[in-house]
Amino acid sequence: MGKKFFVTGTDTDIGKTFISTALILKANAQGLRTMGLKPIAAGCEATAEGLRNEDALQLQQASSQKMPYAQVNPIALKAAVAPHIAAQMEEKRLSVERTMGFVRGSLVMPSDLCLVEGAGGWRVPLNTSETLANLPKALNLPVILVVGIRLGCINHALLTVEAIVRDGLQVAGWVANIVDPNTAALEENIDTLRTLLPGTCLGVVPFMPNAKPESAVDHLDIAPLLDFAQ
Repeated sequence: MGKKFFVTGTDTDIGKTFISTALILKANAQGLRTMGLKPIAAGCEATAEGLRNEDALQLQQASSQKMPYAQVNPIALKAAVAPHIAAQMEEKRLSVERTMGFVRGSLVMPSDLCLVEGAGGWRVPLNTSETLANLPKALNLPVILVVGIRLGCINHALLTVEAIVRDGLQVAGWVANIVDPNTAALEENIDTLRTLLPGTCLGVVPFMPNAKPESAVDHLDIAPLLDFAQ
């Protein structure tokens, strides 16, 4: 059945897609079958083929199991704002049930590693009563947390993990992605996270402006994910 995980972050723009793609590329290099999904993407551009999101396209291209775009990103929203607001602008309503239906269809496809990437942080709203966290909860997916290393990252990481655990899910692993190289006491922050966070540290990715995911591959370890009991 392979290993399946939900990827979330301590905030938006801290490298979820960058890290997800690098993990997929790492698995590809080991000859594994991979899939990357982005069920909901806000911030899509109009193309001749329809709305397209840069992050979803990146996951689609990296995946060894080739899928049509609509399967990778079934809910594409134009405005680059919170998904529920982008949906309101288009007079649409997001729901966990509908999103889960799309994702389940992809999860039955054969793969050794499948990553389902969220949008923004853990508690991003879908509507007035549901958040995106309800999706991995409904699918019972263990979580990979991308921690953007910058001022305040310890608090953000601990609060996110607290919410994940409260929702009844496991943190399978986490990645320290250095988004601010000038972070005071950078190494001490990462050491504190190693001490306090559950799950295995899958790697520390240095700050690399304008870097492509390929440059992060050697800084990551997917062995703990492949060994994770699901």
